[in-house]
Amino acid sequence: MHIEFLVEELSAEAALQNLAPKILGFDITFNIHAHQGKPDLLAKLPGRLAGYRHWIPDDWYIVILMDLDSADCVDSKGRLENIASRAGLITKSMAGRGGSFKVINRLAIEELEAWFFGDVKALAGAYPRIPLSLGHRPRYRDPDAIRGGTWEALERVLQNRGYYPGGLPKVAAAREISLHMDPQRNRSKSFQVFRDGLLAIVA
Repeated sequence: MHIEFLVEELSAEAALQNLAPKILGFDITFNIHAHQGKPDLLAKLPGRLAGYRHWIPDDWYIVILMDLDSADCVDSKGRLENIASRAGLITKSMAGRGGSFKVINRLAIEELEAWFFGDVKALAGAYPRIPLSLGHRPRYRDPDAIRGGTWEALERVLQNRGYYPGGLPKVAAAREISLHMDPQRNRSKSFQVFRDGLLAIVA
């Protein structure tokens, strides 16, 4: 079995390099195709999916991961679903419970960094000056509800503890934090939906 991940930027690629084997096990192969932001991903997605449709093997799947940012969740997911439909591919949402599918569309709400706030133990593992009590503070209790940019929030938290005074290196931080993440304890709902989608492929 093999999965093709299509993501919008290098930080998502760095995180998935560590997270995918933890979720899927080491018997599943995968490639990660990072784009130069959401506009680049959305512009190339129709052609990519149309290309896959002509040759993709039966035991290959496609997982698309995109940040929601400040957009509407229903509209963003619907856009991805429509692109897949026009390419002639069946998504998990189209197939319904127990149906066969080729594509899973998932959104990080509102950004990938919310998933890092969903696992404070991983944050503290990568950056030991981060207190484990961070997740109990009202602002960070619901990782998907952090507003105003989750990567900016992560940058502030790290800088307040003396890390990265010159600015957050998103790719390096994603790599370091994801090394410590446990997919089963993550409190981010959007991460849980992503994780469970991958498990549905294995099942």
